[in-house]
Amino acid sequence: MSEVITQSKIMQLLDWSYDKAINGSVGLDSSIGLADSYKKSNNSLYEQVNSLIRWQNTKSATSGFVTGLGGIITLPVAIPTNIASVLFVQIRMIAAIAHMAGYDARDDQVKTMVYACLTGNAAKEILKEVGIELGSKLAVNAIKGISGKTLTAINQKVGFRLVTKFGEKGVINLGKAVPLLGGIIGGTFDSYTTNTVGNVARDTFGIKKS
Repeated sequence: MSEVITQSKIMQLLDWSYDKAINGSVGLDSSIGLADSYKKSNNSLYEQVNSLIRWQNTKSATSGFVTGLGGIITLPVAIPTNIASVLFVQIRMIAAIAHMAGYDARDDQVKTMVYACLTGNAAKEILKEVGIELGSKLAVNAIKGISGKTLTAINQKVGFRLVTKFGEKGVINLGKAVPLLGGIIGGTFDSYTTNTVGNVARDTFGIKKS
C-alpha cells in the first residue's frame, strides 16, 4: 500500500536527507567530499560543476552506492524508499555544487536554496514570488541576506511543489519532478531532467562560464 505524501512529510525528509548529505555516512562521502573530488581537476569551476552534473548520478547507480545509503531504510517519515533515495541523491549533488561555489552548506540560507533547486525550472519562479532576483554579481549577497521569514516561505512553496508533482506523476514518473536515479528505482536514467536540476543549481549559486 502506497503512503500518502504530505508537505510535512516531504519537509521532514528533506531535512533528514540534508543532514545525511552534509555529514556523510558509512561508505558514502558527504556532499563536501564529493565536491572536493571534482575540484581536484585542472578544469575551470564551471567545467568541474558540469562534470559533476553529467556524471555523478551515472557513477552512483551501482550496488555499492545503494549499499552506502544504509540509513535510508530508517527514514523518519513514512515515504516510499525510492522517493527518499532520489531526493537524497539530488540534495547531495546540489549541496556539493553550492560548496564548489564557495557557500557554507551548513547555513540555513544555503540549505533552503538547495531545496529550491530540487524543483528544477520552477525554482526561479518560487524565488521571484518571494522577491528574490538572483544574478551573477548579486548571488552571494542575495542568498546571505535572506530572512528567516522568507526562508520559511520558500520551504513551504518547495514542499507544495514536490507534493503536487508526486501526486500528479506518481512514483514511476518521479523523474519529472526530481531526477530519476535508475540504479535505485530500477527505471530509466533521465539525463535530461538531471541536467535541468543541475544547471538550475549551478546558475542559482552563481557559477558562470569564464
